[in-house]
Amino acid sequence: MKKLILASNSPRRRELLEQIGVEFEVIPSNAEEKVTKQEPSEVVEELSRQKAEDVAAAVEDGIVLGADTVVCQDGQIMGKPKDEADAKQMLQKLQGEEHSVYTGVTILVKENGAVQHVQTFSQETKVYVYEMTDEEIDRYIATGEPLDKAGAYGIQGRFAAYVDGIEGDYNNVVGLPVSAVWQELKELL
Repeated sequence: MKKLILASNSPRRRELLEQIGVEFEVIPSNAEEKVTKQEPSEVVEELSRQKAEDVAAAVEDGIVLGADTVVCQDGQIMGKPKDEADAKQMLQKLQGEEHSVYTGVTILVKENGAVQHVQTFSQETKVYVYEMTDEEIDRYIATGEPLDKAGAYGIQGRFAAYVDGIEGDYNNVVGLPVSAVWQELKELL
């Protein structure tokens, strides 16, 4: 059985892999993110591949899993907020509206120091958010939860109170479409 390496320090991605019973080790990527694409699905695929390739460069054997998640509304990509003011601006745009969450995944297999297989894909999930008052937004920001998350929210946390519904994979919004990942991994592990 090949070892699986998660090229991410995300506690949410670790939890999702643990949830489905996959054994893995964590080697976070230090790749400088370079975006050359415009489409959100292509951006996350490009970034996930950069992360997987960065970690794979230091691995002799194993399966490296890279992932990247963005929130997109009206063609505008929202990454992680720079600060509380940026988080507030993002949440004000998302409240009462629909947006999409894209997660790109790259699975890279190395054997004897050589890349044997690379699979890159992305998934989109639509998220509908209830209207929020400025007071509700401020209270949510005060929890600190939005500051390390794309789009300034975590669907699995306190923001759940404002989610009107989703279309697609819930886990994709958390940060990894774990069922799609498993469908790719089960043949490789």
